[in-house]
This record gives sequence, C-alpha cells and structure tokens, in this order.
Amino acid sequence: MKYNVIERGDEVSKQLTERFHTLAAAHGMPRDEENPDIVLSIGGDGTMLQAFHKYVQQLDRIAFVGIHTGHLGFFADWKPNELDDLAALMFSVPTPEELRAVQYPLVEIEITTETGVETHLALNEFTLRGVEVSLVAQLDINDEMFEMFRGDGICISSPAGSTAYNKSLGGAMVHPSLEAIQIAEIASINNRVYRTLGSSIILPKHHHCDIYPKAHQNMLLSLDHLYMQRNDVVSIRCRVASNTKVKFARFRSFPFWNRVREAFVGYELK
Repeated sequence: MKYNVIERGDEVSKQLTERFHTLAAAHGMPRDEENPDIVLSIGGDGTMLQAFHKYVQQLDRIAFVGIHTGHLGFFADWKPNELDDLAALMFSVPTPEELRAVQYPLVEIEITTETGVETHLALNEFTLRGVEVSLVAQLDINDEMFEMFRGDGICISSPAGSTAYNKSLGGAMVHPSLEAIQIAEIASINNRVYRTLGSSIILPKHHHCDIYPKAHQNMLLSLDHLYMQRNDVVSIRCRVASNTKVKFARFRSFPFWNRVREAFVGYELK
C-alpha cells in the first residue's frame, strides 16, 4: 500500500511523522503524496479535516487513520506512544483491498448562485451566517416551505460531526452509521414575523433541505474549517451525499459511544 502523512506542524507531530517515515521505509511501504491508499493524520480532528479536504476528490479509494497529539479526538484513534503498534498493523496489510475500514456519511451542499451551481462535501458540518446583520432565510424541506428563519445562522452537520459544533448548539449526537443530516439553529429570533421550530431536525438520506437566503445578503459560509464570504447565493440544497462516503481504517475496535463517553463524560473503563 502507498501512504502519505498530514501533520499539524507542532514539534511532537513532526517527530512522529519522521518516525513513521523511517518505519515505512524499513518495511518497504512507499510514500505517495498524490495518490496514497491510506492517509495518516497526526495532530487532532482539525488535522483530519485538512487531510479530508486535501483528498476530497479521491474518497472512493483512500482510507484515513489518525494519531492525536493533543486531546482525544473523534477521528484520531491512536495515541503518540502507540505509533509503532499502529505502523506494524498497517504494514501487515499487503493490499488496499484487504484493509478493514468503516464508512461514514457526508454532508453534500449544492450552492446555486447567479452564475451557476457548485457542489461541496463536508465531513463535520456546513454553516451559514449573516455578516454584520442577522441571517434571513426561508427553509424548505422536500420542496415544501417549512419555516422562515432569522438569527445568527444555520448549521448542517453529518452524524460524525454531530459531536462537534452541532452539540454546542443543543443538537443530538447521532451514531455515524446512520445516513442522515442534522439541521441546528444558531441563535434564532422568534417573534410574530419569524417563527422557527426551535430544535434541531434530523433528515434521512432520501430527504433534502433547501435554504433560500434574502437576495444579495452577505453571508459567511463554512465547510468544516474552510470559510468563504458570499453575496451571490440564490439557494443552498443540503442532503446526505448519495454516492460518496469517507473511509476510516480500523486496526482495532474503538466504538463510537466509547469515544463519546471518554470525550464528554471523562470516564474510562479500567
């Protein structure tokens, strides 16, 4: 198998990266920055997001695995002192076809502007916010008007991203095996004119949500850690990506609810 490493840039991550390169060379595992079979992320969840977007056009053939060099992350299963163990397990898999991996659904965002249509994928979440003034937008679900939103913004998360920004907005944590997206409000305003549901909404794979912002409204859009300011958006369609998932290599069991418990409850089994 061919590999590449994306690392955070701190001293610990750099040292681990050099150690892995040495081990890989000793085992005859080639490094390929352009077309790897497996990508090792060394850092935190932010580093994994960088790796995901770097290879977003090759998700059908790449698997990711992470080593966290800070706090325990949801995408980073391994600790720095386990690098040699992880490397040995990686080197024991001769071909990409024999690699054991789990697949998680992604958020697909289709942005229609005055000049065309563009499609993006998010691993964690997509958000839109008003710039300088509140966001005003109509939300349709399955082509029927659902509510008129006014507030700071809207967050659309994947199940894997439900433990991130979505959780801080009061959204539910969703197991990443479920093919769904979650819509959470960011500081909505409720009065006689604008009335929203006031709670997060979970839509299954075959449903979609369309967001129609006020014409020429300045908005800040984000795809995970990537930001762009736009004022030409006509509509935004949000749904579960139909033909694309992200693959994470699994060299040992680390159940999702164990991650949730360790990250938010702070209790580890002895």
